[in-house]
Amino acid sequence: MEDDADLRDMMAQILVLEGFKAQTVSNGREALEYLRDGEKPAVILLDMMMPVMDGWEFRRQQQRDPRVASVPVIVLSALDRTRVGDIGEAAFMKKPLDFDRLLDLVRRYCS
Repeated sequence: MEDDADLRDMMAQILVLEGFKAQTVSNGREALEYLRDGEKPAVILLDMMMPVMDGWEFRRQQQRDPRVASVPVIVLSALDRTRVGDIGEAAFMKKPLDFDRLLDLVRRYCS
């Protein structure tokens, strides 16, 4: 989930071109609705600073829900790692993104 529509669409296109199925949402609330109503993804790409529901609140709610708590999260943030804090993510990437590294991380969780 990413609030920047251009970046969100570009990441989804890259993932689809690499053979992955990608679903996009613009904030944490939409992500929780998708997770509760749709199929469980192999991994979540999470921006921390989003409108409506930010990444921290999303993680708190995700971790409380046994249906989706186990889905690994890759944090993508313009913030320094220390400002994000320990939210139990599988990996952290600082923006601007290194798309080769991102694809390597996604492959790790989607294989």
